[in-house]
Amino acid sequence: MGLDWPIIPDHPEWLPDAARFYLDHTAAGLSLRAIARREGVHPSTVMRQVRRYENRRDDPLMDSALTLYSNALDAKDAAMIATRLPAAAAQIEAEAHRILRRLAEPGAVLAFAPEMEKAVVLRELPNGETARIAVVAREIAEAFVLRDWIACRKAGRISTYGVTQAGRLHIRQASGLAEAPAGFDWSGADEDRLPRYGTVETPVAQMGRRRDKDGQPFLSAELVSAAERLREDFELAQMMPGTSQNWDRFLDGGARSTGGAGGFGPAAARDRVATALRDLGPGLGDVVLRVCCYLEGLEQCEKRMGWAARSGKVVLRIGLERLRRHYAEHHGRGPMVG
Repeated sequence: MGLDWPIIPDHPEWLPDAARFYLDHTAAGLSLRAIARREGVHPSTVMRQVRRYENRRDDPLMDSALTLYSNALDAKDAAMIATRLPAAAAQIEAEAHRILRRLAEPGAVLAFAPEMEKAVVLRELPNGETARIAVVAREIAEAFVLRDWIACRKAGRISTYGVTQAGRLHIRQASGLAEAPAGFDWSGADEDRLPRYGTVETPVAQMGRRRDKDGQPFLSAELVSAAERLREDFELAQMMPGTSQNWDRFLDGGARSTGGAGGFGPAAARDRVATALRDLGPGLGDVVLRVCCYLEGLEQCEKRMGWAARSGKVVLRIGLERLRRHYAEHHGRGPMVG
């Protein structure tokens, strides 16, 4: 007996079964009963999953993702469509580890507009201002919504998304893999120096909420934004393949950037971090690197640096002020999403 359904191109290995069923039915023309026979499940099971995705087409990011993958099945030139598809599950996992953790921070949302090539993660600061804390390629954000790691909170010209319970669960499951990011050499670093990837609120964010004796924030919104900008580049740089990187070397002039400070990719992010650390120099660069990027607490940083108690706050504030000036002088307001 021959098959009663068409030959369908292979879907990406990471695509959820329910999304495959939807695409096979709506784009490839396979009947619900045929899909059920192929999968060995009841047709009502397939129907519920197909309807679930159809009911989510009002979500702009979901609609964009389903349109992309539907076109990939229909396209005469599949190679053209494939340029917008994530390369592999590993690429999605790497970005999920970076982006979902930022979305798990208090007040963080992912913002997406259909005309943009990238989505941006924003977080509301204590003074009501909003800071950009991460940027992610549109096709990766589309994969997140297909896998139910993020969900639309508000649809509109600019739609906002939050991390789901499934996304939070994925963060926890992946946390064991995150202690030593691929491509980085943490040689000589003891365990408590490694980045605290399970931390929900960063040390800088906590200090941004605290007030001094005059009722003013200890760290202004501009300084928190500068810290977040450095951390964004630091985490993006970790995705650079084949690189063994010890950032401490940039503080003593032992390493050089490659000159690609512009752009969005990991290499450009690495150079921006390198340039910023060299501008700050030893001392200021040390405390900014450890608190903003390694996410060390100030007490731990003071102990490591051999400083007096509570002196780290002052040094950190001076370092962040110089970092803010560095970004203003060399990069302006920075690249916008898209």
